[in-house]
Amino acid sequence: MTHVLLVVENLPLARDHRLRKQATALVGDGHRVSVICRADPGNECVPGVRVHEYRAPVDGSGALGYVREYGHSLAAAGRLIARTYAKDRFDAIQVSGTPDVYFTMAAPFRRLGARFVFDQRDLSPELYELRFGRRDRTYRMLLHLERASYRAADHVITVNRSLQRVAYERGELSPGRVSIVGNGPSLARVRDAVAQPGLRHGRLHLCLWVGVMGPQDRVGLAVDAAADVILRRRRTDTHFVFVGDGESRADAQRHAADLGIADFVSFPGWLPEPGVLAHLATADVGLEPNLEDIVSPVKVMEYMALGVPSVAFDLTETRQLARDAAMYARPGDVAGFAALVASLLDDAPRRAVMGAAGRRRVADELCWERQADAYLGVYRALLDRSSSRHQHRPVLVGGRR
Repeated sequence: MTHVLLVVENLPLARDHRLRKQATALVGDGHRVSVICRADPGNECVPGVRVHEYRAPVDGSGALGYVREYGHSLAAAGRLIARTYAKDRFDAIQVSGTPDVYFTMAAPFRRLGARFVFDQRDLSPELYELRFGRRDRTYRMLLHLERASYRAADHVITVNRSLQRVAYERGELSPGRVSIVGNGPSLARVRDAVAQPGLRHGRLHLCLWVGVMGPQDRVGLAVDAAADVILRRRRTDTHFVFVGDGESRADAQRHAADLGIADFVSFPGWLPEPGVLAHLATADVGLEPNLEDIVSPVKVMEYMALGVPSVAFDLTETRQLARDAAMYARPGDVAGFAALVASLLDDAPRRAVMGAAGRRRVADELCWERQADAYLGVYRALLDRSSSRHQHRPVLVGGRR
């Protein structure tokens, strides 16, 4: 039985739904699976997976703070990787997270015979530019680290075609070295979700935002749109809930208070999975204020799986993902975004049609049950003992690369 080690940068397994789905799929395919991640009380939540935890670092702010935060995680994860290999040698190691420095921990074990998979979910250079607004020496260093990660890996996994194209172009990789594995929700996970009318806080409608609240997630724009709906359009029949946490949460709460809409919005923080699913099952409209053209928003897939229509900005991967299950405003146009939210709230038949379209698309294409085959195909190819050490097989999704 092969042993696969999954390493996630600076996140606990309990909050990394993609990693949990990957670990579950690997266990179901007959692999032994270990995970290295930040400590969290909810980490022991995947049957058959051995979790090795390290103490969570203090959240950083500013360039120096981020260096300390991620440096702590890198050092702690490195010690656990070495300890795991010494006690129970692994056959493959997968790393994910930003910045792209974990190849330095994985590459030495590749020399010892372990296969190395780089699971790229975001582009570190672009995230840095978004946070700090510049392309400086650090930006160029992140490009170098990203390229080194591509080149060191036996195989690269990305979440959409835009990221796959970046990997091929910036990594100068040969055909077949990059596979798309989407991050859709598990149908088994959402099947039992039940609406709870009390989550509307006594109002007729519920608008929902759910996810990690980082600068790139633009939760402040969703708060602005909520203010437009409540104040400018004089709607007092709708409550807005922002489920999740992250470094932007406190700013978003202050922003809502400054705008005078605190009575109409809630920030419950991280919720156990049943609480998240209850909000999704109750919501009338989902909110996606992302402005990154290359991102496939996980929250939109969550909305779609529960039949919740959403409003988003008109971006390449967002539209490719949601299609008829969302309405699209011009990127950055908060007033236009709010107008679409208001129009959906007033049009129950349209919400129903869009919700049904989203459910079908998730069930037919996007759900994890469909994506798991592509993910497991990567490991079946890499761990095929009849393959030569440096042979790279293309693993295709939907018959196309």
